[in-house]
Amino acid sequence: MADIFLQIFYSLYFFLPAFVANPSAVITKGSTKMDFGRSFRSGRRILGDGKSWGGFAGGILFGYILGLILFGIAYALGSHVNYTFLVPLISIPILMLSLGSMLGDAAGSFIKRRLGMSSGQNGFLLDQYPFALMALLLLYLAAPGFFFHVYWNVPAILIILIITPPLHRAVNIVGFRMKRKSVPW
Repeated sequence: MADIFLQIFYSLYFFLPAFVANPSAVITKGSTKMDFGRSFRSGRRILGDGKSWGGFAGGILFGYILGLILFGIAYALGSHVNYTFLVPLISIPILMLSLGSMLGDAAGSFIKRRLGMSSGQNGFLLDQYPFALMALLLLYLAAPGFFFHVYWNVPAILIILIITPPLHRAVNIVGFRMKRKSVPW
C-alpha cells in the first residue's frame, strides 16, 4: 500500500513542471500573438488573443526552472526514482513536460476555435486535458525510460487525470482574483 502512495507522490511531484508551465504563461504574456492575428480557413482565428509567444516561452521557462529545482531536490534526497538513465539527460524530461504543457494548451485553443468558441470561453475538458496529455506524450516520446519508471502504472496516470481539472480551475480562480486572467476558468 505504501508503494502506491509513493508512486502517486512521485507522479505528482515530477509532473509539477507541466502543472506550473501552463498558468505561468499569464505572467509573461506578450503582445505578439502566436497566430499573428491570422485566421484559419473557416474565418476564425487560429489560436486567438489568449496565446502569445511571450506567454509560451515564459511558461516553458517557469516550468523548466521549477523542474530543475524539484529534480535536484529529489536527487539530493536520494528519492526512489532510478536516476541512472536520467542524470546525463536531466533536462530532457523537464523540457518535455514544460514544452508539452504549452503545446497542449495551444492545441486546446486551436480545437476551441474550430468549434466556434471564443478566446476565454469556458471549454470544459479542452481547457484542462490537452496540456496534461501533451506533456505526457512528449515525455513518453523523448524520455521513455523516465516515463515508464514514473508514469507507466494505473495509479500514476489516474491521479494526473483526476487532479488536473480541479487544480487547473483553482489556479485560474487565483489568477482571476489577482487580475492576471479575465475569466476564472
